[in-house]
Amino acid sequence: MDVLRGKRVLVIDDSQFERELISTYLQQQGCRLYQAHDGVDGIHKARLIIPDLILMDADMPRCDGYAACKVLTQDPATAQVPIIFLSAFSAPEQRVQGLLSGAVDYICKPFDFDEVRLRLGIHARSRPQAGADREVVPEPVDMPSGAASLDSILFYSARIHLLKSLAETPSVQELAGQVGTNSKRLNMAFRTCVGMTIFEYLREERMKEAQQLLRNTSRPISDIACSVGFSSNANFSTAFKERFGVTPSQFRRQDVTRGALK
Repeated sequence: MDVLRGKRVLVIDDSQFERELISTYLQQQGCRLYQAHDGVDGIHKARLIIPDLILMDADMPRCDGYAACKVLTQDPATAQVPIIFLSAFSAPEQRVQGLLSGAVDYICKPFDFDEVRLRLGIHARSRPQAGADREVVPEPVDMPSGAASLDSILFYSARIHLLKSLAETPSVQELAGQVGTNSKRLNMAFRTCVGMTIFEYLREERMKEAQQLLRNTSRPISDIACSVGFSSNANFSTAFKERFGVTPSQFRRQDVTRGALK
């Protein structure tokens, strides 16, 4: 397929066999191949190369594909590069997670070479060449300038796990294990990226979600408390008042009054 000839393709996979397998095939199609062995390595090489296409595995050590995809799609230098997952994770929710993290496509392993070639061709044709006529900025737009790449990767990866369900979140130790680090290192990443500990960040997210539910739904306060991870109305009311200065019921009444006056 001529549309792939000369295209720079970055293959990110922790399996050397898988990297070599797909790289050898794509080289035969005229592509220029680059390889990375995990998400951290992939992010660094993507920023350096600015490839035309990225093929990425989902399940990798240090930094999974979902977290790496999130970082790359929020970095102005790589935001326009199409990312395609090539993963053994085939459940619908895993494919949806990949697309929600910013990927343009998701191919399940074991893959068919012709399918990979055709899908790459579609995305190569539909996107402008990566790096053309745009300024390259090395850091993600929403991270502090001093935030290290690994810090942002750990933060994004952990955030995905935390926000899956505010009602039932993992412990700090479990969360650290899920993203391949320890509790102290993960808390350091949160402080670097958002200026809070993991607990403080989770509490803030719970309060923001509760505020939106109180404002936009008529659900009972007890249901809202449960949905954001509080075992009792009293604990929820205390936490909400500490954050916003009013109880949940007072907030809801004030919001209704403001709406009526508009």
